[in-house]
Amino acid sequence: MNAVWAYIYEHPESDPGRDRTTLDRAGQTTHLVPVPRAADAPALAVELVGEGVGLIELCGGFSLEDAAAVARAVDGRVPVGHVAFAADSLRAAAAYAARFD
Repeated sequence: MNAVWAYIYEHPESDPGRDRTTLDRAGQTTHLVPVPRAADAPALAVELVGEGVGLIELCGGFSLEDAAAVARAVDGRVPVGHVAFAADSLRAAAAYAARFD
């Protein structure tokens, strides 16, 4: 059985259909899929589930509210994970994010 999962990340001006990268190796398919805005992630997640994705992971740049919106959108059909930054990396992560505000 092939494990199929997707990692969703935010990238300005991206197109999830055009800019998707798929790795298919050793019984696992991984889709790396950008969204131009966090608000686009729930609809994309529903689309990915429809394509057979069995697990969705969200980049740590998404807020807890964004992750909750994705989880609500897929309505328990697949697990939704959310990358978190360890406490000792929060300052560095915040400094990185501030460069793009």
